[in-house]
Amino acid sequence: MSLKRTVFFISDRTGITTEMLGHSLLAQFESVEFQQHTLPFIDSPEKAREVVKRIELAAREDGVRPLVFSTLIGPDIRDIVATGNALFIDLFSTFIDGLEAELGVPPSHAIGLSHRVGNAYSHRIEAINYTLNHDDGTTIKSLDQSDIIILGVSRSGKTPTCLYLALQFGIQAANYPLTPDDDGRIRFPAALLPYRHKLYGLTIAAERLREIRNERRPDSRYASLENCRDELRQVEELYRRENIRYLDTTSKSIEEISTTIMQEVRLSRRLF
Repeated sequence: MSLKRTVFFISDRTGITTEMLGHSLLAQFESVEFQQHTLPFIDSPEKAREVVKRIELAAREDGVRPLVFSTLIGPDIRDIVATGNALFIDLFSTFIDGLEAELGVPPSHAIGLSHRVGNAYSHRIEAINYTLNHDDGTTIKSLDQSDIIILGVSRSGKTPTCLYLALQFGIQAANYPLTPDDDGRIRFPAALLPYRHKLYGLTIAAERLREIRNERRPDSRYASLENCRDELRQVEELYRRENIRYLDTTSKSIEEISTTIMQEVRLSRRLF
């Protein structure tokens, strides 16, 4: 079998769910290089037939059939796509059929229910707006409305973590930078004293922080290994002294960081 395979993620909506489930499965096959294509909004027989043409072309060019991950709901469109020369993996029917048998009620087979615009969507937008407005200590107003306040030195992962918490979990996350004063000392921000119970710290290996900072300000004192080590030493001492929970982000993905925070702080997910 070839170690290179073409993969299609096909959906009648955005394709995000299809990609997420498909990526989780493909990650188990590290020796295979996957050429991935996402085909969203396949919601008509005409579009489905165009998809089949792309599948057939990939099969001819590669000399091996591609993989197709599908979350297509409509049986007529799904059946057309399934005729392509590919391993067709129907992610929804794999689970829906068993659930229908167990629950004793038929599924609605309505398109887009998992991405319906409603209260959950509005809450997601509100959380994202809140997080953007409270990025990097931009303002301390309405911090009482935050679910969590992420602390850390510059470039330690505060902003992407907060945005992921907002986007995926509906968490109103603020972040606040811990920076040295004129005398080189990092002190606990007085503005955060009323919100001590909401604080969570991030840290990172000095070598990795140097790499990240050097991309932004090459050959600067800000990016020097000595400075990175000094800032991280001070900030970790501050976390321990002030009894603030913290996490080393060096070898963790944003998904892992965010999920760990959700579990440790016991935040309730607001989006499903």
